[in-house]
Amino acid sequence: MLALLAAHVVMALAAPALVRWLGRRAYLVLALAPASAAAWALAHTSAVLRGEGPVELTEWVPGLHLELAFRLDTLSWLMVVLVGGVGALVLVYSAAYFSATAGGLGRFGGVLVAFAGAMLGLVVADNLLLLYVFWELTTVLSYLLIGHYADRKASRRAAMQAIIITTAGGLAMLVGFILIGAAAGTYQLSAVIADPPGGTAVSVAVVLVLLGAATKSALIPVHFWLPAAMAAPTPVSAYLHAAAMVKAGVYLVARFAPAYSGLTGWQVMIVTLGCGTLLLGGYRALRQHDLKLILAFGTVSQLGLMVLLVGLGTRAAALAGLAMIGAHAMFKASLFLVVGVIDAATGTRDLRRLSGVGRALPVTAVAAALATASMIGLPPFAGYVAKEAALEAIQDDAGWTGVVVLVSVVVGSALTVAYGLRLLWGAFATKGSVTHPAPAPGTPAATGAAEPPAITRPPALLVGPALLLAVLGLAVALLPQLGESLLAPYADTYPRGEPSHLVLWAGLTPTLALTLLILATGAGAFALRRPIERFQAAAQRAPEADAVYRRAMRRLDDFSADVTGLTQRGSLPVYLGGILVVFVALAGTALVRGTTLPTQVRAWDSVGQLIAGALVVVSAILAARSRRRLKAVVLLGISGYGVAMLFLLHGAPDLALTQVLVETITLVVFVLVLRRLPAYFSDRPLAASRWVRLALGVAVGVTVAGLVLVAPGARIHLPQSIDFPAEALAFGGGENVVNVILVDIRAWDTMGEIAVLLVAATGVASLIFLQRRSGELHRVVDVDDAETPHPAVWGGESDPMTALRRIGTSTQVHEARSDPGFRPAAASAASGSRAWLRAERTLSPQRRSVIFEVVTRLLFHTMIVFAMYLLFAGHNAPGGGFAAGLVVGIALIVRYLAGGRYELGEAAPVHPGLLLGSGLFLSAGVGLAALVVGGEVLQSVIVDLHIPVIGTIHLVTSLFFDLGVFLVVLGLVLDVLRSLGAEIDRQGEAVGADDPAGDLADDPADHPQEAAR
Repeated sequence: MLALLAAHVVMALAAPALVRWLGRRAYLVLALAPASAAAWALAHTSAVLRGEGPVELTEWVPGLHLELAFRLDTLSWLMVVLVGGVGALVLVYSAAYFSATAGGLGRFGGVLVAFAGAMLGLVVADNLLLLYVFWELTTVLSYLLIGHYADRKASRRAAMQAIIITTAGGLAMLVGFILIGAAAGTYQLSAVIADPPGGTAVSVAVVLVLLGAATKSALIPVHFWLPAAMAAPTPVSAYLHAAAMVKAGVYLVARFAPAYSGLTGWQVMIVTLGCGTLLLGGYRALRQHDLKLILAFGTVSQLGLMVLLVGLGTRAAALAGLAMIGAHAMFKASLFLVVGVIDAATGTRDLRRLSGVGRALPVTAVAAALATASMIGLPPFAGYVAKEAALEAIQDDAGWTGVVVLVSVVVGSALTVAYGLRLLWGAFATKGSVTHPAPAPGTPAATGAAEPPAITRPPALLVGPALLLAVLGLAVALLPQLGESLLAPYADTYPRGEPSHLVLWAGLTPTLALTLLILATGAGAFALRRPIERFQAAAQRAPEADAVYRRAMRRLDDFSADVTGLTQRGSLPVYLGGILVVFVALAGTALVRGTTLPTQVRAWDSVGQLIAGALVVVSAILAARSRRRLKAVVLLGISGYGVAMLFLLHGAPDLALTQVLVETITLVVFVLVLRRLPAYFSDRPLAASRWVRLALGVAVGVTVAGLVLVAPGARIHLPQSIDFPAEALAFGGGENVVNVILVDIRAWDTMGEIAVLLVAATGVASLIFLQRRSGELHRVVDVDDAETPHPAVWGGESDPMTALRRIGTSTQVHEARSDPGFRPAAASAASGSRAWLRAERTLSPQRRSVIFEVVTRLLFHTMIVFAMYLLFAGHNAPGGGFAAGLVVGIALIVRYLAGGRYELGEAAPVHPGLLLGSGLFLSAGVGLAALVVGGEVLQSVIVDLHIPVIGTIHLVTSLFFDLGVFLVVLGLVLDVLRSLGAEIDRQGEAVGADDPAGDLADDPADHPQEAAR
């Protein structure tokens, strides 16, 4: 099963490349993925019938009950065959449906295959939490498929509507899963169904699970998202809304029904939702003129019927429900594909404009007739067999529930006959005249009879899948005993009722009489379609659910805007103050009422701690009183260095080293940003709020101090980290506990942290480079550019191209292509130059410092070597990839400060994104490599190599994970330097060119009091 899921993932990722290579024919290759799933299920048919279907279990996170558990039983076997078989046919159909010049075909194919894989995982998952993961994957992927035509408002709105409703239901379902798993003591689905827990919490959980199923299967009152989703391409409608996604809710009900169908809450919800959806969907289908909307509302109706059958809780109804699931997938997918053929051949789906299509497209008409016959329940089709079994099962159910359900099914089935005949007539009949569709509001109505659209003959590949599905609906009905033998094992899991049968002819029975009544009533309603349409148009209707939803969403938007305007005033002090007030109120109250302070407190162990603490306190107070931004930043840095001293005195050299490096880089980043800010803080009077801020600061400080004093004494269990030193050596192969924790024991945390670093770096760079324009990229090589810099910037050459040929290097060419602000001039000294820095000639004389350049030249390589030592020694001594990356980052900062942005390009001729991506990829790759040798993700492997002369080398694979951390940190620092450093330099130069007199600069005269200080 894991191999099948992996095949879907690989095929989905390869789809864009395959489409670029093969064009639309790539869909034929993509169809192999779902087809392999169907073939795999069919190959295990005999084992499933014996109750020995394949089972796979791989532990993932045992402590959280997360495991890759899969099981193939009768129910999941049926769903895999439908998901895989129909999915393969839909992909084949897509190869002819889309135009060769259509955009987004690679993305569409990849998402559709990925959806097929998600549905496969959903129906074979044997773990509640894993099922939820696949459930939400189908939600997200369906959002992408429904919104495929992103340039159309209807598609965007339908996709958003579908994801909001199904996600809300999915969250409710997740809460239900957690309650059930907690009550059962296990999240294994088969174990929960075999021995279901009880109690009030479980009853509530079951209702929440049904809410999730209702949203996914478009049951009332959220049924409206499914017809709106018809804005998607026809292959999406045929797959998601006939055979796959909407069946997920039915599958969930069928999965839990053997265990919980006896609950009163279950019965009430199933009967209410099932009967209501069945009737409403059929009624709404009668007044639609778009062929896809007729099928959409018909699907809503039949989803209600299927949920009703599998949820009633009897063996006979369950058998009929599974037969209906299979029949519906075949005839409804076929009809959706037929509508796509008609749309492609005529350019319209409006039945008021269609005429003579049956004569022009006879094969398509045959496929539609076969599928419609199955849908309305004519013998000898699969829909008839399932409908007969359903009526037989419902008649045996006594009580008010049986009466309500029987009447609903009879009326709903008659409506199915009526809209089914209307669909077939509207699509293929030769009408005496066709009419203009009703005009949109505000547009003039067309007059006179409309001309039927021209009809083009579709390719065989477009008609074939629909015809095959329609013929299958006939073929499987001819072997009802085979279908019963395949589906009966699932029906036997229900605790109530007698076994039933699937038959083509059961004799003259009350069920046959009901069937004849249904067909006659439905045919009569079709014959009276025009009076019924007029009645529906004139009838007073309650507000439609779609309109209620949109109105509610608008009210929610208005309310959220009001709340946002009230709480987010644009003042950072207000935000921070609100957070701190809540912290003091909650933590302070718990501290005062629920704890007692220790009676003995040792203030310090050594005089060094006292000095470091005093340094931290004094620098913090001075920073709060500072009026100059730079002064405040420096004082904050001093406070941070004092904390590093405390770490060192307490025996934590790793923390102290990291703190010093982080403070250094933070100080530089602050200084880089401050270049674009005024030198002084605001002059507005703050006396009114000074005492409030002071009181809040004191309260927060006292609260934190109290928590620090109380927390160590509140521990009642041994800390989890007590075994870390031994585990670090035994499993991580290192003596530096801090580093081994980062790269081995808690490597998942580190993985998340470096991912956050990558996102943060990308965000910062995006904000700073927002001013970039595509034309600027060519300015560096445009010899006719009127804004050519001063010749000094080009190394003495007035022509930039001459300078590029004279002193240009491959590094500079790379920078010229990747950095719009780069000037390839004297970014390096001429060959044979004795310059201390390669780009020193790009600096103006008043900005140069020869001493700084000499020191930089002497220290840079030493810092690089020291960083390499920290990287390789960090597993057993202070250091590691994080510290090494910071040291190299500081070395680059020194080069930048000494030589400017061109020197930075020479020092690091690589794009930061490459470092960031490579680092994250390397860390993740090392984590997955352990699986190859039978280990767990991110598990370290220890290798001792004996090399002559050198000796024994103790190698731990987590070194490569640490190397990934090193690259991510280095890429982050380089990205910050390029954005907050080099790019701001470039923007500053542009501003200087516009303001040569410096009139836009911050003037100390504007702050006379501060200038006097």
